[in-house]
Amino acid sequence: MVVSKAESRNGHELAPLNARNNGTANTGVTIVVTPSPQGGGSHRNSIVTGPLPVDEDRAAWSNKMQFFLSIIGYSVGLGNIWRFPYLCQQNGGGAFLIPFAVMLILEGIPLFLVELGMGQKMRLGSLGVWNTIHPWLGGIGIASCVVTFFVALYYNVIITWCFYYLFNSLQSPLPWAYCPSINGTVVAECEKSSETAYFWYRTTLDAAPDMDNNGGLKWWIVILLLFAWIVVFFIVMKGIQSSGKVVYFTSMFPYLVLTIFFIKGLTLKGASAGLIHMYTPKVEKLLQPTVWLDAATQVFYSFGLAFGSLIAFGSYNPPKNNCVRDVILVSIANAFTAIYASVVIFSILGFKAMANVEKCIHVNKEIMVSLDIINNTNITNEDYEIAFANVNNMTFTSSGMKVCSLEEQLNQAAEGTGLAFIVFTQAIVELPGAPFWAVIFFLMLLALGIGSQIGILEGMLCTIFDIDIFKRIRKQYVTGAVCVTCFFVGLVFCTGAGEYWLKLFDSFAGTIGLVLVALLETVAVMYVYGHKKFTQDIEDMTGYRPGWYWQITWRFLGPLLMTVILVSSLVFMIINKPEYQAWKAEEGRTELEPYPNWVMVIAGLMITAGVLPMPVVFILRRCQCLKLDIDIHTAAIRRIDTTVSTKEMMGDVDAEQELGPETAGSGRSSPVTMTTH
Repeated sequence: MVVSKAESRNGHELAPLNARNNGTANTGVTIVVTPSPQGGGSHRNSIVTGPLPVDEDRAAWSNKMQFFLSIIGYSVGLGNIWRFPYLCQQNGGGAFLIPFAVMLILEGIPLFLVELGMGQKMRLGSLGVWNTIHPWLGGIGIASCVVTFFVALYYNVIITWCFYYLFNSLQSPLPWAYCPSINGTVVAECEKSSETAYFWYRTTLDAAPDMDNNGGLKWWIVILLLFAWIVVFFIVMKGIQSSGKVVYFTSMFPYLVLTIFFIKGLTLKGASAGLIHMYTPKVEKLLQPTVWLDAATQVFYSFGLAFGSLIAFGSYNPPKNNCVRDVILVSIANAFTAIYASVVIFSILGFKAMANVEKCIHVNKEIMVSLDIINNTNITNEDYEIAFANVNNMTFTSSGMKVCSLEEQLNQAAEGTGLAFIVFTQAIVELPGAPFWAVIFFLMLLALGIGSQIGILEGMLCTIFDIDIFKRIRKQYVTGAVCVTCFFVGLVFCTGAGEYWLKLFDSFAGTIGLVLVALLETVAVMYVYGHKKFTQDIEDMTGYRPGWYWQITWRFLGPLLMTVILVSSLVFMIINKPEYQAWKAEEGRTELEPYPNWVMVIAGLMITAGVLPMPVVFILRRCQCLKLDIDIHTAAIRRIDTTVSTKEMMGDVDAEQELGPETAGSGRSSPVTMTTH
C-alpha cells in the first residue's frame, strides 16, 4: 500500500482503510487533513473529499418511482391529516396558507435539498456524512439517532391504536356508536362525555386519572404493540429491498382514501359550511408572530428534517440523480396533501357539526313540547326559531335547553389523537355504512403511520451501521434487536397513563434536539464543508447550478428561522409550565394537569440525551481523549463499501495499527489521498 504524504501535517489523520474487492486487490485509503489555503468556505481541519468511489454493489432503489414513493410516504404523515387542518382553523383559516407557503419556500425546500443532496453526494448515512465533513461534527449523527429512537418509540404506539380501532371497525354497529349499559342503566362516564370519548379514554386506553397513578399495563395494548413492531420489523428487516415494495401501498393508498372521502364529503349536508369555516381568511391573524412560528414549525416537522432519513434515502440514489427536481416535486406533493386533507377533514366535520345541531334542535323541541310551548316536534325550523326566541331565561335555564349553534360546533378545535379517535369517529358514525368508512379511514392512518415509521427507522439504522462494531452483524439481527428494545421501552405507553407519556415524548423528545440538529447540519454544510463546494456538487450531480435563492436561504434565512424556532421553543417551555390533558372519569371530561416534577426530570434527560452527543464528540475529538473513537471514523468512511440495507455486513479487514505511515502494508494497492481543497 502506498501512502502519499502531505506537507504541514497538522490536521486529523485517520488510519489506513482496507476494503475487500471481490477477494482480489485491496485499496488503501489514507485521509490527511491539512489547512485550507483557499477560501470558499473550507475551514481548517475540514475533511472535504474529492469524487467518492461508487460501489456497484451498494443498495439502490429499484426504480425512480420507488424512491419517490418512499420519500412521499416518509414526509407525508399523520401530521398532514390531524395537525395541519387544526393549525388552519386556529391561525386564520385560508390566511394561514400565506405563512405556510412562505416558510415552505424559505425553510422547508432549502433544508430538504441540503440533506438529500449530501446523502446522494457522499453515499453515506447520517453519521458518516457529518464525520466526513469534519470528525468534530460526528456528534450530529449520534444526536439525530438518539432523537429518532425516541420518536420511533411513540410513533409505533399510534400505529398500535390504529390497529385497535381497525379491528373494532369490523362490526356493526360500531362499538363507539353507543354508550354501554349495566343492568339497563347507561354508564355514567359515557353519559357525561360522549360515546366516542368514552370508547377512546375508557375502552381503548382505560385511562388513569393522572401520571402518578398509571393503572398498570393494559394487556390488549401490549399485544397490539408487539404485533405492530413485528409488522414493522418484517417491513424494514432487509432495508429498501423489503420496504421499497411496501411503499407502493403506504404512499398511494392514503390518496385513494382521501379521494373517496372527498367525493363523499361534498355530497353531505353541512360540508359547505365546514369548508367555508375552514378557509374563510382572517387576515388580521397574520399580524400575530405565533401564526408565523406555527407555520415554520409545521413545515419543519412535516418534511421530517434532521432525522437522518432523508440523508439515508438520498444515499441510495445514483450519483447523477436530479435531486433538485425531487425536492421540488416532494415539496409540492407535501403541501398539496396537507391542503387536500384539510378539505376532506372539514367537509366531514361540517357534516358532523350539522348533525349535532339537528340533534340539539330535536332535543330542544321535545323539551318545548313537554312545556306546552309548541304542539309537536314536526314544526318547521322557522317556527322553532320564533318559539325558541320567546322562551324566557328562567325557563331556558331550568328546562335544560341549549343554544344550537353551527358556528360553535365548528369552532370546537381538535388535533392529534382527539381529532382522529374522538371527533372524526363521531362523524363516521353518522355516515351510512359506517363500518366501511371506519375501516378505510383507519387503514389510511395505518398506511401514513407505517410509511413514516419506515423512514424513521431507516434513518436510525443507517446511523447505527455507521459504527464499526455493527458492520460485522447481519442487518436482520440488528434490526430485530432495535425493534425488541423499542417494544420493551414502549411498554410505558401501554399503561393507563400511556397517552400522557406519548404527549410528553411528543413535546420534549423530538423538539429541541431536532431543531438544533437541523441548525448545525446547515451550518456544517454551508460554513465547514463550504457553500461553494456544495453548490458545485449539486451542479455536478444535476446539471443545475443553485442561484441566489438557494444561497440566501441556505446561508442566512434557513439558519435564522431555525434559531427563532429553537429560541421560541425554549422560551415557551420556560414561561409556560408544561401540562397535559388528564381524563377525569367522574366528570366525563379532560382537565389540564401539570406534569409531576419527577416526570419533568425525565423530560429534561430526554432533551439532554438528544443534545449531549454533539458537544461530547466535539470535545473528545478536539482533545483526542478517546482512542477507540477511531472506530467510528473509519466506519463512517468505509460505509461506502457496504450495503447497509440489503447485504450482510462485510468482514472487517481494517488495519488495527496506530496512526502513522508505518501502518502501510504491502501488496497490490492503489494510493488514494484525500485532502482539503
